Amino acid sequence: MRFFITLTQGEDGYIIAECPSLDGCVTQGKTKEEAMNNIKEAIELSIGTRKANNLPIPLEIEELEVAV
Repeated sequence: MRFFITLTQGEDGYIIAECPSLDGCVTQGKTKEEAMNNIKEAIELSIGTRKANNLPIPLEIEELEVAV
């Protein structure tokens, strides 16, 4: 499965990683690599928990072009 994630710089210097399609799937890391590893683990845990509890895995991905 493929998921879109966002990476933002936190005020404390950590990089915040979030998977918008999975509610509450947020983590952080001191480096981009650490944040990417952590969000991968968070996604795997989230999906595993959803499967174990017979909950749907919400995956509605749209692409939108915005002029800036």
